[in-house]
Amino acid sequence: MTVESTAARKPRRSAGTKSAASKRTGAAAKKPPGAEPELIQLLTPEGERVKDATYDPYVADITPDELRGLYRDMVLSRCFDAEATSLQRQGELGLWASMLGQEAAQIGSGRATRDDDYVFPTYREHGVAWCRGVDPTNLLGMFRGVNNGGWDPKTNNFHLYTIVIGAQTLHATGYAMGVAKDGADSAVIAYFGDGASSQGDVAESFTFSAVYNAPVVFFCQNNQWAISEPTEKQTRVPLYQRAQGFGFPGVRVDGNDVLACLAVTKWALERARSGEGPTLVEAYTYRMGAHTTSDDPSKYRADEEREAWEAKDPILRLRAYLEASNHADEGFFAELEAESEALGRRVREVVRAMPDPDHFAIFENAYADGHALVDEERAQFAAYQASFADEGEGK
Repeated sequence: MTVESTAARKPRRSAGTKSAASKRTGAAAKKPPGAEPELIQLLTPEGERVKDATYDPYVADITPDELRGLYRDMVLSRCFDAEATSLQRQGELGLWASMLGQEAAQIGSGRATRDDDYVFPTYREHGVAWCRGVDPTNLLGMFRGVNNGGWDPKTNNFHLYTIVIGAQTLHATGYAMGVAKDGADSAVIAYFGDGASSQGDVAESFTFSAVYNAPVVFFCQNNQWAISEPTEKQTRVPLYQRAQGFGFPGVRVDGNDVLACLAVTKWALERARSGEGPTLVEAYTYRMGAHTTSDDPSKYRADEEREAWEAKDPILRLRAYLEASNHADEGFFAELEAESEALGRRVREVVRAMPDPDHFAIFENAYADGHALVDEERAQFAAYQASFADEGEGK
């Protein structure tokens, strides 16, 4: 199974390639037509290292082994994500929200956190969960319908997945306010997407975190599509600039550059720990797959846009840098491919050994003392389920 790219193993040159997003016009585009957005970048799409005086110090001491570790994290998290998508298609999961294309944003930011920091994810932060030491198979129980999360948030300082869009930013803000009152030397990071950035909960989080100088980093993965709505349908300015109106800094980073995401998140977390308050980080990336497995992105976006972003693949970008710098050889890549295959097998085995969900659990605890309408619906559903058994017996 090849997990490094959705296209080719070797990075394709992206010079002169313009994404569909960069061609859009309208009030949201505060730049010349065809221009790429300004963002913090340490690795170009071709894998070439570029300098940045502000953020280079945060990765200046990174070792070749740590670089290989970042690459391994991205490859294995993509492998896991691909297996989960396949399992859903085979009827083993009810739904899956893929992170394909967002590996650099998640691994870079996730590896920037300390063990005592606390993470509030949405439902797509599989790479961050990997960085926090959560067994990836634990993520799948919720999507199979057999548990409500599968892990203890206190064990890894990694909260349960939040399905309600944007709600976790309020949870993170409140937790960070508590951290500040306790005088703890730690920070909080909240993940959300470009679609969630339009939610009222997020605006309230910005307000409270700014007023109370909460040690929280808001990490927005701008994958440019809130299901079928492009970003310019939600905002007239780049998302990171929204922080200015609340009185704290916002930065935009190349979300397909794992080094830049690592450096910028380290900087933002250090600000939080030192009492400088919140930061909004906008990781400008792209959702290579569907919003979830119930979505068909071909209905609302062009293949040319996806192909342009394939040339910016975060995994191929770091591989090119590793090869050019002689930090990794073919033996390393071969071993990682074998490790990916082993991970895929383990994921399949664990999921298929999970019990089937209780189909009637949805009728429990709706009313404390029961309800006639719920009883009627339960009976109807039981008859519906029984019809499948009747069909199997040829009745």
